[in-house]
Amino acid sequence: MDTAIEIAMAVAGLAVAALLFWPRVARAKLWRATVTPLASIIGSGFLILGPILTDAFGSWAILAMGALCLVGYLFGAAIRYNIERLDEPDLDTALADRLEVISSWALAFAYVISVAYYLNLFGAFAARIFGAPSELLGRLITTGAYLLILGAGLTKGFSLLERMEQLTVSIKLIVIAALIAALTIHAGAEWEDHNLAESGMVLGMTGSIQLLFGLIVTVQGFETSRYLGRYYSATERQESMRISQWIATGIYLVYVVLLTVSFESGTFALDETAIIDLMRTVSVVLGPLLILAALSAQFSAAVADTNGSGGLFCELTGGRMGPKMTYVGLVGAGLALTWLADVFEIVSLASRAFAFYYALQSALAGIRAWYGGAPGGRFQRCFGFAFLTVLGLAAALFGAPVEG
Repeated sequence: MDTAIEIAMAVAGLAVAALLFWPRVARAKLWRATVTPLASIIGSGFLILGPILTDAFGSWAILAMGALCLVGYLFGAAIRYNIERLDEPDLDTALADRLEVISSWALAFAYVISVAYYLNLFGAFAARIFGAPSELLGRLITTGAYLLILGAGLTKGFSLLERMEQLTVSIKLIVIAALIAALTIHAGAEWEDHNLAESGMVLGMTGSIQLLFGLIVTVQGFETSRYLGRYYSATERQESMRISQWIATGIYLVYVVLLTVSFESGTFALDETAIIDLMRTVSVVLGPLLILAALSAQFSAAVADTNGSGGLFCELTGGRMGPKMTYVGLVGAGLALTWLADVFEIVSLASRAFAFYYALQSALAGIRAWYGGAPGGRFQRCFGFAFLTVLGLAAALFGAPVEG
């Protein structure tokens, strides 16, 4: 079976690489617009999400994954509606204008936490190069990554780091294709031998909902389309967000199904790098590949969010807080989180921060739907956006971290 798995991995990886580097695809404007949110969504938690859901939900993990993707898609619908209305600022009310500013502040602070999340995952996976999981070594590597990014930002070196992003996105998608191919062959063999795993949930209803609230950051990233107005039209940004969410949903659902039928809840140690140990039982090649994907994905995502936070804080303070000052503050806050909290706690904090941002965006969409929206279906739209506002606030208040 090992040979079949390795052949499947090679074929899947090469097929995706050929597609990504095919000039007709690589140069397509809509695909370029789609790659940014897609890379952000998958990079937000693909490697940690599967083991978490398998451990907490067992065979029911597919429903949990579907719920997360659905919630993300609905929040995306609110942001897509706001994108549509951005070209009509004269129709906004004073309340909408204030909410837009508050929402931007919420996103700026969410970026600070998300960078800590990305770099702590980077440190955890980098530490695995040296053997068994090491919390101290992971934190030391994370600290070094923060100092590297700070040095680059203070010396105008971000342009060099940003050029890595396109390559890292491709690496990540190629590795994901190989991972899914390997899991498909492995699950097929388990099915033939009547060894498919079955396990139940370990949490009650309340605990399950709180855990899902604390995992929203793992399907976050679609909102980046909202801020690509300098490069793409409103229609292109809406469509790119929708396509990226559908593709990410398909990848996540297939991945979780294959993982849950291959491994039982409670049969593995749950930590932020658990996927490496699980995949080593499938193929010895997958462990190093996953480390490579994690390092490239998390570092590029951290650079992108650091740069984004610098621009946002500068814009929101009218230039009084420049990007360099923002980078110093971001690194200080990130180092505090690194040494005072574990990765799963940072994941929960990031989820709550983004949930609050989504709640504000949903409220903003509701106001815009009521004042200046098309008359047909106005009540239904407002009710839907109001529901999303409440859902986002509930997630921000009650999201719980994973118990590793």
